Amino acid sequence: MSTRMSSLAWAYAGLVLAMLIWASSFVALKLAFRGYDPMVVIFGRMLVASICFAPFVPRFRSAAPLLRKDLRPLLFMALCEPCLYFIFEARALELTSASQAGMISAILPLTVAIGARVVLGEVLSVQTMIGFGVAIAGACWLSMAGQPSVEAPNPVLGNFLEFMAMVCATGYIISLKRLSARYSPFFLTAVQAFVGGVFFFPFLFLPATVTPDRFDFIPAMAIVYLGAMVTLGAYGLYNYGVSRIPVSRASVFINLIPVFTVIMGAAILGERFSFYQYMASGLVFIGIYLSQRDG
Repeated sequence: MSTRMSSLAWAYAGLVLAMLIWASSFVALKLAFRGYDPMVVIFGRMLVASICFAPFVPRFRSAAPLLRKDLRPLLFMALCEPCLYFIFEARALELTSASQAGMISAILPLTVAIGARVVLGEVLSVQTMIGFGVAIAGACWLSMAGQPSVEAPNPVLGNFLEFMAMVCATGYIISLKRLSARYSPFFLTAVQAFVGGVFFFPFLFLPATVTPDRFDFIPAMAIVYLGAMVTLGAYGLYNYGVSRIPVSRASVFINLIPVFTVIMGAAILGERFSFYQYMASGLVFIGIYLSQRDG
């Protein structure tokens, strides 16, 4: 029993830390986009992560043999995220406001829970569903409490693209849960990095992509952080958490991202943290607590 409790504790700690690192990626992306084209940033992020994983390739080969039947599920997982997910979300944030995108992204735990019920047969208790509802309501309230800094030029299309990003994220999480029964979280994260690097490489040669003509230190360091810490660290920690607890429960932690983003915005960027944002953040934590209780 103590071993199981210890494993759950590490899984929960990994999920919370993953959300914290993911939230920090918004600051890093802002810095990276100041110096380089978005496609250059995304490819650079995948390249850095792939370089970090390269020394472990021999260990991957000896740890667990790659089954031929798993090739398609592995490619599907990586295609969902980071490939299509990054494309949909990057475009969505150009067309809609951050607050509206946040409201759309808050539905991810619910879509994952439904997907887990249909594909994996995971049982959802009434209390877990209530916890989902509370957490999602808190995330939506948090998004609405924040004032968008840029007017949305096409919110209908932008919100639809954000919804498609959540569909891709759902496919990634469900695929990850099925594959984690045979492969380590570290290996699955490496697959995402390698496939993502190959996928985004041709985007560097599109006419719309601005080729870098200089080295910009701060944006370049932001890309290194995105690849080494966010892609490698956050995805690795999240994949570990999903491999230890039901995916429907793990997905609710995603609602911590807007909470941590607001906190870091207040602490690092000096953004105002309103009373309503405090209340909404507390609601998210209450929802997560309710969803994790067994009875």
